[in-house]
Amino acid sequence: MRKTFFLIGILVLTAIGPALSVAAPATNTGVGMLFGGQSFEVNQSGSSTVNFSEMPSIVEVYTATWCSNCVDVEHALDDIESETGLQQYHTHRAINEAQDPLGTIEIDQRFHDRYGVKAPPVVVFNGSVIKAGSVTDAESLQSEFTTHAQQSMNITGTSTFTWNSTSNSTGTAAWSIEPQDLTSINQLDGYDEQSSLFAYAWIVEQSASFDEGSNGLGDYPHVVRGIIELGEVNMTSNDLSGSVNITLPSAYDGDDLSIHLIYQFNLPAEVEEPVVESPPLTDSPEEEVPAASLIASLCVLFAAVLTRRDRI
Repeated sequence: MRKTFFLIGILVLTAIGPALSVAAPATNTGVGMLFGGQSFEVNQSGSSTVNFSEMPSIVEVYTATWCSNCVDVEHALDDIESETGLQQYHTHRAINEAQDPLGTIEIDQRFHDRYGVKAPPVVVFNGSVIKAGSVTDAESLQSEFTTHAQQSMNITGTSTFTWNSTSNSTGTAAWSIEPQDLTSINQLDGYDEQSSLFAYAWIVEQSASFDEGSNGLGDYPHVVRGIIELGEVNMTSNDLSGSVNITLPSAYDGDDLSIHLIYQFNLPAEVEEPVVESPPLTDSPEEEVPAASLIASLCVLFAAVLTRRDRI
């Protein structure tokens, strides 16, 4: 009888052991906020003025064409995109990468330097909240992502973005913020005299085709192809504008590049420490629960001892 219990115990523990996993909770990045999102197709000139309160939630996605868990994350973001008004920007892993041609070393290094992670999937909301992996302890990924995307940034004021296309590969990008709009920025969490605010042009490819991607997507959207500094927002003067002549990076394929204005708030360097450990470089962010494995081993050992006593 005890031998029977012993065999049943092994089967049960073996079956449930690998299924036990933990979800990596979302945490604060501690590096500063991102906001903006005004954009134009690169071959069309234009100008827009938008209130900060009407801007989309900026969602950075760290991904790769071989990462199947990334597909779950990206589909969850697609599902809530309309109702939350979020805007996605995908950084593809490029450092020591042999299977994904869509990223660049510079853009990958920027993500690693800012957020301290190297393995996808990772999602960052407005530069402030970071979520690693595809496991959630909420009702669903859609539910968790909706909560993060709808958090208010508490920034008031307006931003003007102008793009003057001069050729298929060049143009002039100009930005400006009204002087009175700095009040809310100066009150952001962590702000002090060493904080900084920069304007950037993010060049985004609407969709890049890569049939060899092993996660099966084939067409990869929102690919960030370049990030170009447009100037620092001088928060101690009224010099809150800038204009830069830029050369656009190439699209991976097609002719579907757009240019986006992104403001990046940087907290002082001494607090810019990685706040999330990188998941293992595998296609699964789930981790076995150490305690469960230990309990399983002890139970098997105990059952073996009882079986041995039966034979004595």
